[in-house]
Amino acid sequence: MMCHNCGGPMKVSPQRKYLSCVYCGTFAFSPDTESADQPIYISDAYGDLSCPACQELLARAMLSGEELLTCRTCRGVLADNGSFADVIRRLRTAAATRDERPLPIDPSEYDRVLLCPGCGQRMDAHPYYGPGNVVVDTCAHCRLIWLDHGELAVIEAAPGAR
Repeated sequence: MMCHNCGGPMKVSPQRKYLSCVYCGTFAFSPDTESADQPIYISDAYGDLSCPACQELLARAMLSGEELLTCRTCRGVLADNGSFADVIRRLRTAAATRDERPLPIDPSEYDRVLLCPGCGQRMDAHPYYGPGNVVVDTCAHCRLIWLDHGELAVIEAAPGAR
């Protein structure tokens, strides 16, 4: 598949269920991911931080009763570490899906460089230390965590205690 923006080749991100252009970074989502995997309620208001993945201004949103920011372009989520733990606990407790065995982590996930939207420093890429095989990006200084589209769904559906 070729990018509709620049004509470059699209790379599959199977864990996140989308394609991204290797040249310009444009995202393409399959029709089955058009509806949100989680009940993220996006407001019309924008925050004052930009997306670390595509640099678009992040929108204010609510997920499981917690405020966070989300990108309308790449569908990633930025949250405070403390509220993120509460969101995961609530999502996993309420999950109506069967446990899904997560795919192994792609080692190239650790090579991506994202800058923290709070302080501008490089975010740390590391495995999420809970259920699900996803690589998250965090800033210890700002206490922020970034998840790409689809990673919340992987954590929610991962096997393990609920």
